[in-house]
Amino acid sequence: MKRAVVGAFLIASLQSFGQEEQKPSPFSVSGYVEAYYSYDFNKPENNTKPGFMYSHNRHNEFNLNLGFIKGSYNTERVRANLALAAGTYMNANYAAEPGVLKNIYEANAGVKLSKKQNLWLDAGIFTSHIGFESAISKDCWTLTRSIVADNSPYYESGAKLTWTSADSKWLLSGLVLNGWQRINRVDGNSLMSFGTQVQFKPSDKALLNYSTFIGTDKPDSVRLMRYYHNLYGIFTAGKLGITAGFDLGSEQKEKGSSNMNVWYTPVLILRYPLSEKWTIAARGEYYKDEKGVIIASGTENGFQAAGYSVNIDYAPVSNALIRLEARSLKSRDNVFTKQLQPTDANTMVTASIAVSF
Repeated sequence: MKRAVVGAFLIASLQSFGQEEQKPSPFSVSGYVEAYYSYDFNKPENNTKPGFMYSHNRHNEFNLNLGFIKGSYNTERVRANLALAAGTYMNANYAAEPGVLKNIYEANAGVKLSKKQNLWLDAGIFTSHIGFESAISKDCWTLTRSIVADNSPYYESGAKLTWTSADSKWLLSGLVLNGWQRINRVDGNSLMSFGTQVQFKPSDKALLNYSTFIGTDKPDSVRLMRYYHNLYGIFTAGKLGITAGFDLGSEQKEKGSSNMNVWYTPVLILRYPLSEKWTIAARGEYYKDEKGVIIASGTENGFQAAGYSVNIDYAPVSNALIRLEARSLKSRDNVFTKQLQPTDANTMVTASIAVSF
């Protein structure tokens, strides 16, 4: 009898030990690699696409757009992420950052401030609160990024307070930032920048987002205040996915002035799955920066360009994506270059293979 009791106790202890061992670890490791080839029919001599393109920007060569390895730590009250990256995206977007900061894709730590509410305080380097596109092409509906995505922050550095409702329908966030896509603040700039984000998801078929930025990207001696509004919606109608966005920015013409230089850009993307593995998407966009605040063209009417693209995607497995895209841009002035001569059009074809793990 005693042996039976002891045996039962040992079995229960071993089962309990096994259950404890099976608890998921708060640590996880993930990664992403995207290789691409792009052909620009304007054939740039330095093999780099126009300067306002920061993603998939190399011509007629096989290259790495973005590759990173990421470590994460997540518990009920604490979270942290660190991702180190390389690729032509990093070279172009982090060119202004010093030293090893050029290779930090993400580095942040967060603490949950309330036991009852989903309220988090995060600080460090994280992806931007502006826009519906990210640097991870596999997560975007189109292979290449829209003009507005390439010319608004992909990443930011600072602190943010984020609240998410219990039903996950609302997200509210306030941010204190080092600047407009900056890890290190601009030398001579003593002013922090600020941002907000309001996101509403009434159902699985609709999401609405409004994000803002207020700040400056210049030293105090020539400070020009910048105000930016980012509005977009993502909808599903049957199988058809619809993303519609509109961004509006303004910046002082000169220090202390109430006169503003304004730029804006609408974007529309349609996405349709042909099957479980095949998907097609089409994009239309227009970008008007007449005074060259973001994209300096040096031409009479500034940068005013319309574009469209179509892409087809094949997903052989859930964590891999093979893509092909054709894209064309048409500008009001001759802001592009072909065979060392100015031209008003630019067409390119891009293919990529992306794997996440």
